[in-house]
Amino acid sequence: MDREYARPLDVTALARTALMSPGHFSRSFRAAFGETPHSYLMTRRIERAKALLRRGDLSVTEVCFQVGCASLGSFSARFTELVGESPSSYRARDHEEGAAIPACYAKLVTRPVRHR
Repeated sequence: MDREYARPLDVTALARTALMSPGHFSRSFRAAFGETPHSYLMTRRIERAKALLRRGDLSVTEVCFQVGCASLGSFSARFTELVGESPSSYRARDHEEGAAIPACYAKLVTRPVRHR
């Protein structure tokens, strides 16, 4: 899922590969990763979207489709939920302050977390 984040999620196919029923696979996945397969995939997509938006050469719509989301509205809502600001606000912001942060730490502090 990490490598193929832009492809549609097929829990049944993943479960078949793991030799499990879809329900058992989803429960096992949640126990292992702390979130459902769909939530995990969306987190990966938002992580990639953040990187693309920081570059600034793609529009929010282009980023949405490039990371595998089919709906700009759903993408924007999920991005805002996980990041705490809209994709267009995130894209417009200056991101140079993170340049000196070591990559291992940057990944830890920039991982999207659901804001409720």
